[in-house]
Amino acid sequence: MDLFEYQGKQFFASFGIPVSAGDAADTVDDAVAIADRIGYPVVIKAQVQVGGRGKAGGVKLANDTAEAREHAGNILGLDIKGHVVHRVWVEKASDIAEEYYASFTLDRSAKKHLGMLSAEGGVEIESVAETNPDAIAKIWVDPVDGLTPEVARAWVEAAKLNRKATDGAVDILVKLYTAYVEGDADLCEINPLILTPDGRVHALDAKVTLDDNADFRHPERAAWRGLEVMDPRDRLAKEKGLQYVGLDGSVGVIANGAGLAMSTCDVVNQVGGSPANFLDIGGGASAAVMANALEVINTDPNVKSIFINIFGGITKGEDVANGIVEALGRVDIAAPIVIRLDGTNAEQGRAILKSHESDSLISQPTMVGAAKKAVELAGGK
Repeated sequence: MDLFEYQGKQFFASFGIPVSAGDAADTVDDAVAIADRIGYPVVIKAQVQVGGRGKAGGVKLANDTAEAREHAGNILGLDIKGHVVHRVWVEKASDIAEEYYASFTLDRSAKKHLGMLSAEGGVEIESVAETNPDAIAKIWVDPVDGLTPEVARAWVEAAKLNRKATDGAVDILVKLYTAYVEGDADLCEINPLILTPDGRVHALDAKVTLDDNADFRHPERAAWRGLEVMDPRDRLAKEKGLQYVGLDGSVGVIANGAGLAMSTCDVVNQVGGSPANFLDIGGGASAAVMANALEVINTDPNVKSIFINIFGGITKGEDVANGIVEALGRVDIAAPIVIRLDGTNAEQGRAILKSHESDSLISQPTMVGAAKKAVELAGGK
């Protein structure tokens, strides 16, 4: 789950990370009341999960009540890259001497937590990595050891932050690591982490992605559920219990297993097509599961063909085939379907599918052959 900025700041504050005083508002009157309460000047910020808010007019400085009312009125309801603003964050404006970048995420290849720190904050970290990679100081933290103040101090020195920011940055980095680990997050990012003219360091922004698999440990997350902006396809897939990621292509992909689903997307690309999604139905392929998967893909108007790629392990080929045939009777599918079935009792499964083949239901024996056919039907090669 991706948090909005204001939720991320609430998350950070719960771990003692200093953030600007502020509150969220859904109406102009509430925004003005918050601004009057915390004192001017304030910054009114659109709460949307997309970049470029400032350039789109979604971040404004207000010096008095009249300006707060004007800016809140203009920002609420604003469309920023297809995201309509329904909530604003009103915070006390901060004087900024310097801007930094700090984050923690998981480096799966190293099996450690990756921390990144840079004296060049306030811009996209990808741009810094491309134009000046030496400006990013990285550390890899063993989960067993954790992040100590001593290691954090050496890290700050390596990043060449202003010496005035050292103590404050060390304190925040240790707390940020704690928030990342104890809060079961996939990403905790502060950009910018600021140094004020009077030497204080605090988080001016917050980007947090929480691990949904840890929800059972965090009942407090319930208050944030239902507020996140989700693609309708992703929302339906979540309701159906499917592992789904929407993409921009024209070939719908269904596979049983995350590895096979990723490989299927790769093969579609390799033969000249573009996957419309990643969809993993798990180890089985029952009629109910397959019908749910087809229903999700069927909601995507960009899908011109569907590639079902199933490898039977414990699940037998004939059971998979029967499940697919039954599912097709439950869901009215507009796009043609190409099926590749392999593994346990694949021949029996293919025979069942063969008896139901038509112009819109085609069985192929190989993964590459099926991918080529699906791409062709989608209008590709």
